[in-house]
Amino acid sequence: MSTVDFEVGPAAAGDLDVRWNHGAAGEAPLQIHAYDPHTYVLRQSKATSYEAPFLYLLFGNERAILLDTGATKDAEVFPVRQTVDGLIEGWLAQHPREGYELVVAHTHAHGDHVAGDGQFDGRPMTKVVPHDPESVAAFFGFTSWPAETLRFDLGGRVLDVTGIPGHQPASIAVFDPWSGFLLTGDSVYPGRLYVFDFPAFTASLDRLAAFAAARRVTHVMGCHIEMTRKPGRDYPLGSKYQPDEPPLQMTVGQLLAVRDAARAASGQPGVHVSDDFIIFNGPCKSAVIRQLVRGAVRRLTGRDSP
Repeated sequence: MSTVDFEVGPAAAGDLDVRWNHGAAGEAPLQIHAYDPHTYVLRQSKATSYEAPFLYLLFGNERAILLDTGATKDAEVFPVRQTVDGLIEGWLAQHPREGYELVVAHTHAHGDHVAGDGQFDGRPMTKVVPHDPESVAAFFGFTSWPAETLRFDLGGRVLDVTGIPGHQPASIAVFDPWSGFLLTGDSVYPGRLYVFDFPAFTASLDRLAAFAAARRVTHVMGCHIEMTRKPGRDYPLGSKYQPDEPPLQMTVGQLLAVRDAARAASGQPGVHVSDDFIIFNGPCKSAVIRQLVRGAVRRLTGRDSP
């Protein structure tokens, strides 16, 4: 058996020099990018869902973990299991072993992150973690949700997991010491941060900032890109074509900026715009309507297609 020593850290920095699929004509339903031979970042095409979420596949010596399954149920349209099976087959060809497991977990429970779960039904050696808060807590071993930090061992590659509710009750953050990725789901990313429980969100960000300060974080990795490269300007809700996206990866400094902006927005329902993200405190119905109008105008003027 070929064993990878994940404790020493990677031999070289991984690769995030990538042009993500963004709604261009003819792009694959699921883009595959190898950050390193044991770490994959996947993006769903906007042709299959305007949400275009990112998924993460991390390999350890005993099991792999897939975080999120995308926004589309239909395997003919969005073959997430077929794609993941191919990546696992390729990894096992380089690192042969028997009885290799797959854990399918989630950054949180919103539909654009769990729709593909059913594709993994009946897959051998696979655990699909239910996405309600109680099941998430039970699977990872929380006894005091969400404040604990727990370890989840992929086989030499040990992840740190903590709860970060606020965007959604079952939200988690995952730190991977091998890559240095801090995976933050929909709580921190270059886009619209929808907050439905603001006290929980600010508490989560305070803990997340301390969590990041205690670790060698190379990149803060969320699950969407919705901003443009123009500071403070996002693509409208529902956009199918985003040719001027900023990078997915954010810095710890940007994470701290999200925390500080959330603190400033506490007790002030509405939309709070920063250069790299936008915080929605509460339902913000009028702002959502403006988003939909912006999107309609963009489609009518032909700017939402390649």
